Formats: sequence, structure tokens, C-alpha cells
Amino acid sequence: MTTTAEPFVHPALFYADPQEYLAGTVPFVREGLAAGEPVAIAVPGENLRLIQDELGSDGDAVRFLDMREAGRNPGRIIPGVLRAFADAQPPGRRVWIIGEPIWAGRSPAEYPACAQHEALINAAFQGREVSILCPYDTARLDERALADAHATHPVVIPAGAGAERLSEAYDPDGVVARYNEPLPPAPDALVDVLSVTFDEDALSVVRHLATDHGARLGLAGLALENLALITAELTTNSVLHGGGTGALTVWPEDGHVLCEVRDKGRLIDPLAGRLPASRDQRGGRGLLLVNLLSDLVRTHTGPDGTTIRCYLAR
Repeated sequence: MTTTAEPFVHPALFYADPQEYLAGTVPFVREGLAAGEPVAIAVPGENLRLIQDELGSDGDAVRFLDMREAGRNPGRIIPGVLRAFADAQPPGRRVWIIGEPIWAGRSPAEYPACAQHEALINAAFQGREVSILCPYDTARLDERALADAHATHPVVIPAGAGAERLSEAYDPDGVVARYNEPLPPAPDALVDVLSVTFDEDALSVVRHLATDHGARLGLAGLALENLALITAELTTNSVLHGGGTGALTVWPEDGHVLCEVRDKGRLIDPLAGRLPASRDQRGGRGLLLVNLLSDLVRTHTGPDGTTIRCYLAR
């Protein structure tokens, strides 16, 4: 089905309308089903319904996920959607997945994390017998998203063409580096902004300060519990791996509560927090938990340190 001989297949499918969408996705699904191999579809709900209607009863053998929910945080998609499905399958069979993490309406804050996610899929599945087809809406996505798709996918399928070809712009490492961009600063100190520094002795105090402030900003229930866990994981990481100290900021923005931790550490592995933990793994689950609990995670790392910013919907 592909122009490459690699076990891992990761084409970008460009489509301009529902007909082209179905023409590119449904044969992919049917090929996997005909081979008796596991198939999952994780796309936005409206596109999910298109494929379900077209497949009819054949869809009974398919795992369907609404990407607007399962993948609202792009950092959650590899461990919580793609690898969660692929790793659960018996060995010796190819796994087929349609994943559409980028759609019109993704916010400017979300997009850099989306592009990095698409680039990191290639490293996360290198050598695996897995095919992941990623649709891109040429009628509604901007030129940057379409250009980045050529850089994050080794194989592309032009809209209406049907035939795969190798991408001449393929450069996933370049995309990861390009979107490792400094984050806009938190607002200046106002009544709604909590900003504190911490060290090992202050971890418990800082966690309580963050949750108390989150509650004042409108978080409750599970979201407030998630803020407590996120704060604990990030501040502990700073103490253990970021020079022993850090700075925590919590503030409201566009219907979310943002929790940011800065320290002097350098995050070397771009897949940190994006791979499921093995059963015998000791430690290393903190950033994974942060990705699984947050509605969005943005990261910037460089010689001067690392900033991790988490979004929780109010």
C-alpha cells in the first residue's frame, strides 16, 4: 500500500471535500479489515460519522474514537490513543490507524504541539508494523499546516490524486526544533496570578497554594484534583532534575487555568512524557501523567532551562 519498504508507514492524506475524504480513508480501513488485522479510527466527530456511515456493518470490527476528546491535548495522542491501541494488539499483525490530530479550529496555542506530535510519531513507531494515515483538510487548514504535513510525513497523498509519493520536504526533527519556541510570558502580577518560587522544602506548600488558587479561578472536582497532581509532578521534577529549585505560576486565560513551572533543567528527549510506561519501569512517569491529565501541554527547553505550561479547562 506504500511507496516505501519500511515496516512503519505514515502517510499524510490531503482532501478537499467529504468525497475525497472517504475515497482516501475507507479503502485504507477495508484493506486492514480484509487482512484480518486490527483497525482504529481517531478523527474529529463529524468525520468519524462520515466513515461510520460509509462502512456500515463493516465498522463493527473497528475501534472508533472522537479525536476532539481523546486528542484534545496533542501530547496525549501517542501514549493515550495510538500506542494504547497498537500495544494492546497481539504480536505478528500489522496495526492500522487513521489519526486526524489537526483540524480547522485548533487554537494558536494548540497548533505547535500538534505539529510536534505529528513529527514525533515517526520516532515513537520506528520499526513497528503499523500504518498511520493522517488526513489534512486542504479547504480549511492554512498553508502553514499543509506545509508542515509534508515535513512530518515521509509519504504524502495529494488531494484527488490517490497515488502516494515520497515527501521531498520530510524533516521531522526540524519541525520539533522549530516549534520548540519560547512561550508568551505570563501576565504581570495581578490579583488573579499566583507566582512563587520553590525548593524541596516547599513542595507541599506550593501544591496547596496552586490548588487553592485554582479553586478561586473556577476549577472544581476532577479538574482541581488534576491541578494538584500536575503541580506535584512538575515541581518534584524541577527539584530532582531541574537544579533543585523552580518557579510556579498559575493564572486564568481564555476559559482555562494555566499552570506553568520553570526551572534550570534541560529536557533532552522530545518524546519524554509521550510514551507509555512499561510495567517494570521505575520512575519516569511524571511527564506522562501531566500529558494524560492536561487539556494542553506546551514546552520550551533550551540552554537556560525548561518551561512546561499546562492548560486545564474551567
